[in-house]
Amino acid sequence: MSPAKRFATLCSLALAPVIAFAADQPQWGQAWSRNMVSDERGLPDSFDPESGKNVAWTAQLGTQSHSTPVVAGGRVYIGTNNQEPRDPKHAGDRGVFMCFDEKDGKFLWQLVVPKRDEDKYFDWPDVGICSPATVEGDRVYTVTNRGEVVCLTTRGLGRENVGPFKDEGLHMTPHAAPPPDFVAQKPTVPVLEPGPTDADIVWLFDMPREAGTWPHDNAHTSILIRGPHLYVNTGTGVDNTHKKIRTPDAPSLLVLDKATGRVVAREDEHLAPHIFHAAWAAPAMGKVNGRELIFHSGGDGIVRAFEPVPADASPGEVHKLKKVWQYEIDPNAPKETAVDHVFTSNKKEGPSDFYGAPVLHEGKLFVAGGGDIWWGKLECWAKCLDAATGQELWSHPLNKHVLSTPAVRDGLVFIADTRTLHCLDAKTGEALWTQELNGEIWASPFIADGKVYLGTRKGDFWVFAAAREKKVLSTIELKSPISATTTAANGTLFVATMKQLFALKKKAEL
Repeated sequence: MSPAKRFATLCSLALAPVIAFAADQPQWGQAWSRNMVSDERGLPDSFDPESGKNVAWTAQLGTQSHSTPVVAGGRVYIGTNNQEPRDPKHAGDRGVFMCFDEKDGKFLWQLVVPKRDEDKYFDWPDVGICSPATVEGDRVYTVTNRGEVVCLTTRGLGRENVGPFKDEGLHMTPHAAPPPDFVAQKPTVPVLEPGPTDADIVWLFDMPREAGTWPHDNAHTSILIRGPHLYVNTGTGVDNTHKKIRTPDAPSLLVLDKATGRVVAREDEHLAPHIFHAAWAAPAMGKVNGRELIFHSGGDGIVRAFEPVPADASPGEVHKLKKVWQYEIDPNAPKETAVDHVFTSNKKEGPSDFYGAPVLHEGKLFVAGGGDIWWGKLECWAKCLDAATGQELWSHPLNKHVLSTPAVRDGLVFIADTRTLHCLDAKTGEALWTQELNGEIWASPFIADGKVYLGTRKGDFWVFAAAREKKVLSTIELKSPISATTTAANGTLFVATMKQLFALKKKAEL
């Protein structure tokens, strides 16, 4: 191979999405398309927590766990709160990010993050850490309850303190600010001493302080990795009045150097003033007609496609992401008045926004959005776009509100609004069947092994055949609300309720 060809090959490998070997699930959704599907086989279609049938192990979480489990390198990662403390030195309301052994559920380590206490709408009480992890090699990336992007080691502090960040004790101490403001904001209590079950922070980027974002309620996003860069939805939004954007210049999509956490690029669409509530949708990525694109569903109700940052772009200068196209999910919604939030709490009319991620599948982009679940109108849709141009291919009305991300496989789209699971034809958007689940739905449907898995806030876990004709395979009462999407990895199904993490496997007996 010539030197030129060798160089081209290395460059293409560096830019390719990282997919774990074996059957790990190292991020939220399939690869970077965000499709809620898995190629796992032999998964159970039912289980019984009482008898232990098909239950390999369970792990105790806190009392609120909105984060989807992620599985990589023999470990399972999930966010929760601190209402069931694993370490007595961490007392009170905290965000917690836990790491378990994949084979038996043994607790390994945790990142414990004090709550922001200047305004509860910055960091809602008892919610914990909601963002799923993204894992690459021996590094774990997530966003904390305080709006910090953190890079962690997979091993925790049990062996050594890796990287430039050495102030884990100060960071986990209540009222301590992240660096470099330690001198300006000393903690009001003694600094905690890190132990072997605490997380090892390699670097930390505080988005509110360093990027001027204004988080609302809590961060929920999944970080996307492309070569040397991280793409992060910042979660910036309204203030505690729900009627004002206090940081109108804040970025909604940010690109960081994954080795250092320094800013490389940002979107420059000036969309922050038009955000109706906040932005919680994870970015997606894929190749369309030979061209790589980054897809971002904004809190202003607009989906945008961007060119990715060149791999050799350094953090010395903040680059501006170049927009390729945009699509407004609700073009008939009010525009200028939305900036003043005069439609807050109006259930009949107003702007639209997104909670779920865009999904790329076979050259098409599937999105779902509409009136905000807390403050907006009772109207929402599932839509299919040409991923190369943003042109709408079909639109299907849903019921009232939608928080889910679509799951697309074998010509079918499964999408849940807040009460009903819908099965649609992927080519036409035609409704094939629906099932009301008798409980509010915050999670996304997940397809694996010819089945669709979905939990409700009522605590019921449903299993359907992933088929054009409706067939309910089982319904399990878990007696605890479910916000997290199901995950499958290495022949095991992972289901998280607010209080417990279940590892499910055929013929397992707990």
